[in-house]
Amino acid sequence: MRYLILLLSLLVTGARADDAKPFNPADYPPGVQKAVRFANEECESQQGGEVTFAHDTVRRIDLTGDGREDYIVDFQDTKCGDRETTYCGTGGCVVKILVTLPDGSVREVFDGYVLRYKVMAPPVKRGAARTIRFDLHGSFCGGFGPQACWKTKAITATPFAFKQP
Repeated sequence: MRYLILLLSLLVTGARADDAKPFNPADYPPGVQKAVRFANEECESQQGGEVTFAHDTVRRIDLTGDGREDYIVDFQDTKCGDRETTYCGTGGCVVKILVTLPDGSVREVFDGYVLRYKVMAPPVKRGAARTIRFDLHGSFCGGFGPQACWKTKAITATPFAFKQP
């Protein structure tokens, strides 16, 4: 019976994976396409071959609280040919955050290496910016390597970066 349940769960999981829409940069505004081109340029500079994106490379979410879609571009599962570390290293993977401005253009407000990130629950106050918790390399908190280090940031249209002390 256990084997039957395992087989059924594998089939269902496989069917869901097949339903995932393949990643297409053309589905996004020009500013997001430009951010995604970084992967192609970086891979080309390393003679790495073809770039393969995960279906969820770009996440659409209102981060600024203004009702417009903003974007998180996460290169964690992006591959450069057969290389697995082009976009990731000991400090995490490249993550870019872009916000949509009132005129419809897109501005990049963050570009850095992140171990993990978590978009926190929406604020109670309507129209308030969402906060993201960033898990970072220990050096951003005065430590080193795998030491616990996290910072939070409310996302607005103002660019930001994390600095090492």
